[in-house]
Amino acid sequence: MRNKKILVAKTMTVMMTGMMLLGASSNVMAADDTVLDMSTEYPGLSVKAGESVDFGLDFNVQSGDGVDAKLSVEELPEGWEGYFKGKNSQISKVHVDNKGEDAGDDLATFHLAVPEDVSDGIYTVTLKADAGSGITDELELEVSVDETQTEEGNFTSEYPEQQGASGTSFSFDTTIVNNRGTEQNYSLSAETPEGWNVTFTPSGESSTVASMMVDAGASKGMKVAITPPDTIKQGEYTIPCTAVSANETLSTELKVIITGTYEVQVATPDGRLSLDAYANDDSTVTLNVTNSGNVDLTNLNLTASAPSNWEVTFDESAIDLLEAGATRAVTAHIKPDENAITGDYVTTIKVSNDIVTSSADFRISVKTRTTWGIAAVAVIIILLLILRAIFRKYGRR
Repeated sequence: MRNKKILVAKTMTVMMTGMMLLGASSNVMAADDTVLDMSTEYPGLSVKAGESVDFGLDFNVQSGDGVDAKLSVEELPEGWEGYFKGKNSQISKVHVDNKGEDAGDDLATFHLAVPEDVSDGIYTVTLKADAGSGITDELELEVSVDETQTEEGNFTSEYPEQQGASGTSFSFDTTIVNNRGTEQNYSLSAETPEGWNVTFTPSGESSTVASMMVDAGASKGMKVAITPPDTIKQGEYTIPCTAVSANETLSTELKVIITGTYEVQVATPDGRLSLDAYANDDSTVTLNVTNSGNVDLTNLNLTASAPSNWEVTFDESAIDLLEAGATRAVTAHIKPDENAITGDYVTTIKVSNDIVTSSADFRISVKTRTTWGIAAVAVIIILLLILRAIFRKYGRR
């Protein structure tokens, strides 16, 4: 009987121990049932001494609920600095939801600063995410410091030299190449003479920008629009353009060649293009011939197109040289035909050479002189008096 009790007691003890072990095993499985994964798209990067680099961190939790994971740096070379960022703030934890594979993509960033005096070589940085209850994951980053591996970028244009007349807007297609192992934000600027305008527009976009992001090891096209002032003189102008990031300064030179602008104008000092004239009588008008271009003009000739039998002459019908921006006063003599009747007529005066031409249409109002009007009135009065005398003499008969 006693042996039976002992057997039963041992059996119960074994069963209880088994149940406890089963329970403990169940807890371990429950803990192991949740798996945390921390990863980055580029776990190995090349940098230069003194540079900073950012690693985008992705998180995933498989099975179980979402977790809060504490972030820490387990291994960091001496003298190096690193911290975790979320959006624009420094962080120490992340919350990871179990909502699919992409739920924790780019949830955090690890910012790593490489000392300036570090030697070339391969360095290891180890990061850890710990959600408690044994739910952890580590990520090993490999950073290669090598001057020959990370070259400076460049800022180039396929056609860095263009030409055109003043008033022309120039457009240069340029490319910024980022040869570094990290994304670079380049601030854009240009040195121009006073009155010039320069804008930067990324390829495929319509808005101008003051800075542009370029991915690591990538390039990006950009249109540089240069507009000189309308009063620009003929010549060559060099426009230095720069793209400055936290790690480097890239530069390129764009050249604009302003060719000669040929333009001439003919007008009157007060802008009026009308005058009164009399048949068979000379009337004068002062003309201003202006070289409104930026190149001297030579061999300018003045001509006129007037009604039939009219005479138009100039006191200076040829101008051998008219400097850029200069004005020459010329007197025109207009003589209507002796049989011209009262009314308005058009006379066109033109100045031209082999390159430029300009014309102005003058409205000529031919008038009847007052003396002839008085004489006509006098004749009419005399005729009326004669008729009156005739009626008085013969009207009584």
